[in-house]
Amino acid sequence: MKTRITELLGCEYPLIQGGMAWIAEHTLASAVSNAGGIGLIAGGSAPIDYLRDQIKKCKEKTDKPFGVNIMLMSPNADDLAQLCIDEKIAVVTTGAGNPAKYIPAWKEAGIKVIPVIPSVALAKRMERAGADAVVAEGTESGGHIGENTTMCLVPQVVDALEIPVIAAGGIADGRGVAASFMLGAEGVQIGTRFLAAEECQINPIYKELILKAKDTDSVVTGRYTGHPCRNIKTKFSKKLASGEKDGSLTPDEFEELTLGSLRKAVQDGNLDEGSFLCGAIAGMINNINPCNEIVREIMEQAEKLLGK
Repeated sequence: MKTRITELLGCEYPLIQGGMAWIAEHTLASAVSNAGGIGLIAGGSAPIDYLRDQIKKCKEKTDKPFGVNIMLMSPNADDLAQLCIDEKIAVVTTGAGNPAKYIPAWKEAGIKVIPVIPSVALAKRMERAGADAVVAEGTESGGHIGENTTMCLVPQVVDALEIPVIAAGGIADGRGVAASFMLGAEGVQIGTRFLAAEECQINPIYKELILKAKDTDSVVTGRYTGHPCRNIKTKFSKKLASGEKDGSLTPDEFEELTLGSLRKAVQDGNLDEGSFLCGAIAGMINNINPCNEIVREIMEQAEKLLGK
């Protein structure tokens, strides 16, 4: 499957692994890159020395291209932007903000820049700023989300831009890839499916929640804070949703409760205080497999469907 995305990024398949904070580290990223996609290391708010070490370890495990995801609202965004230049990273994806001020320096360093966007308006701004491609992410995604669905967002972004579009949100198998291509996308970004990868280093309790999830087992919390997030339904996420709905939790109290909650989920499997982020597609995930099997199965199914 050769598209402008495979040509741009120098990968075998037009598939990017989502830059999931506290989850996407060198073991997962290198495995996805070795499988023919583009693995990402999540910057999040992690210390720069830790991220430099993650990049070094990823380079030791793969000679294929990989990237870094930068959450622009993180306090370390400036330092991480420079680190990507210093380490000659192949591709940077960005979220939670506008990366325009960094793009000239990244482009000068030969880095491919791919912002994640929730709207046509932001997509247009990113193209004008010099982005190489965009990820159009629908509300079906896990973690921080916009409000437009993948089915609605992707074709509108495709129609509005000249640069290639990567679809994200609600994609877990080859049918999702084929559907994305029918909407005009030239690549896909997949996150939740890789939570059940053998190489994914999350707590076993987190993986078990993904495998047991049904189609109705995700919930969006935090809309009233301005930062809506999709989680697996747990006692904790239901408490957050209830407090938001009935007003028993103020936005400040909500933010205080959720501070550090993703780390508690990923590292500790803490069901009482952890936010187990996942996409609405989790109900389709029933097995733990190595990344090379996941990628090969997805792309073979997509090619077969698109060949029809």
